[in-house]
Amino acid sequence: MINFKLDPKAGAPFYRQIIDQIKFGIASGNLKIGEQLPTVRALAVDLKVNLNTVAKAYKELEIQNVLETQQGTGTFISKIEIKISDKERKDKLQEICHEFSTIAFSYGFSIDDIINQLKTQK
Repeated sequence: MINFKLDPKAGAPFYRQIIDQIKFGIASGNLKIGEQLPTVRALAVDLKVNLNTVAKAYKELEIQNVLETQQGTGTFISKIEIKISDKERKDKLQEICHEFSTIAFSYGFSIDDIINQLKTQK
């Protein structure tokens, strides 16, 4: 299971962030075929967003055959293989690094401070 996180400063709508996290979770192997996702209500409460936001993300992923909803039992990862292109992975990492470095620099950290801290991460 993945730990969903939404960033209001990201510029992408919350439903799009949910979709991206599910797709990247599948591509990276953190979400497995047949794995059950949280209910719309549970995820909306956890993320502190409107139910319709999560429902929209799940619905779009159902249309793309990424998710399957079984009435009464829940929403599951379908038997679809998702591959993230190298360009998409690179673009996502660049976006994350830009956002991260902007915040770090605003607090006065140098690039060396950031690199040293990243090296200690596991």
